[in-house]
Amino acid sequence: MSERTSPQASYGGVPADASQQSGRDLRLDLFRGLALLFIFIDHIPDNVLSYVTLHSVAFSDAAEVFVFISGYAAAMVYGKALQRQGCMAAAGRIYRRVWQLYAAHILTFVVLAAGVCYATFSLHDQNYTEDFGIDNFVDEPKVAIIKLLLLEYQPQFLDILPIYMIFLGVLPPLLLLLRSCLPLPLVISGVLYLLTLHFGWQPHSYPEDEGWFFNPLAWQFLFVIGATAGYAPYSRQALPLNSAWLGKLALAIAIAIGIISVSWTIHGAYEAFPGLLLQELSPLVEDKANLAPLRLISFLALAIASAHIVRRDSRLLRGPIAQWIIRCGQHSLQIFCLGILLSVLGHIVLTSVRAGVPMQLTIDLGGILLMVAVAGLLTWSKASGGRQSAAAVAASTASAARRVSLEGLKQHAAVWAVIIAWMWGWPKQGLACMRGWLPSARGEPPWPAVAPNSPAAAWSRSVQSPRRRAVAWTWKSPGRASAPSDREYSSSWRSAS
Repeated sequence: MSERTSPQASYGGVPADASQQSGRDLRLDLFRGLALLFIFIDHIPDNVLSYVTLHSVAFSDAAEVFVFISGYAAAMVYGKALQRQGCMAAAGRIYRRVWQLYAAHILTFVVLAAGVCYATFSLHDQNYTEDFGIDNFVDEPKVAIIKLLLLEYQPQFLDILPIYMIFLGVLPPLLLLLRSCLPLPLVISGVLYLLTLHFGWQPHSYPEDEGWFFNPLAWQFLFVIGATAGYAPYSRQALPLNSAWLGKLALAIAIAIGIISVSWTIHGAYEAFPGLLLQELSPLVEDKANLAPLRLISFLALAIASAHIVRRDSRLLRGPIAQWIIRCGQHSLQIFCLGILLSVLGHIVLTSVRAGVPMQLTIDLGGILLMVAVAGLLTWSKASGGRQSAAAVAASTASAARRVSLEGLKQHAAVWAVIIAWMWGWPKQGLACMRGWLPSARGEPPWPAVAPNSPAAAWSRSVQSPRRRAVAWTWKSPGRASAPSDREYSSSWRSAS
């Protein structure tokens, strides 16, 4: 696949069985993981496996999968935070995610540029910098780095994360609109999409002042569709997504488009085979930058049909291969960046070593296995970190319980020491024992010494906290103890004596 396609996604992973218990929809991770693998395959030019990826059986490709699932997952996750924690907490989480995406975008560019420059100087092939859009960075790095930080400079394969950051940046007001009226953002977004197609609105990029490869003014419509579907469970207004007639209609449209798209794929490889409705429909499909209408219809039909065929509790999600793909989808940001770098490496290997079909299949298989292995390692690392955190919390709780238990034993021992000393006529020894075993309360002065010849001052001078009042007394006469006259402490006196 020679055209520039990209995509990927959002949040981290947990084991699949734990995800099912927590109510997480594993279908999102499965389809996102498939999209990441398709992206890696499609980014390698003239790859034989690209004939079996999504764009061969539909008018859309993995980019539509990324944008839709990103909107769906973002509205589902941050919409719940909006309901439970409020607008400020949800916005804080969203912009922290934007920062993570921005850092990943910059880091991926640095590694990609370093690898391409190294291959250019080592293999003496200047075409690599042009193929991956790094030539401007090599020619004028001072300008290119500023444009990169402003998201205006988008080299090859690095054009999807900028629009995702923009969409997440406007997600907080979008969630507020969804909470007030569920269909309203969809209507506003649809109008903006139609106006963009009609007037040709688009932001410009560096260096040739061309439009973005993914026009955010057009692709926002698909993101808002996904966000509306993801926020629907939190809204009182229902969407007819589970209707049987809608599933049948979507399946019929997806099958019809699939037949047409397969004929186009065969026609591209073998010109003698006719492409069905090629001249009539291709103008409505080719404009990927502005999300051509037939691309949008094709993806929506495929998404609705897939949701009706693959149920949330489907056995397909528990298979071993599905589990590998799900782990890739659960760590989509890391796997996407890795896939970009692997596709660049594969392109360099094919053009510098050998470009035959066996080498293509070897690179495809090696890259897929490496992506799956890294996803499994990330899942294991997160699970082990969670277990260590749980163990630390349990140990801290047990230590606190032991300290509380020891403090309670000291208090009981002090009370009984005072009672026994009083019974044997040793009041001063009892008070001394109590002073030693009962530490001063936080923020209070230490126990003062009781004057041996001032029994009337014992209460006022030595008893200063409620805990001490529970075990203290005043002396009315030598050898006799009685409760304080204040009613507030009479019950404490009875419980202690």
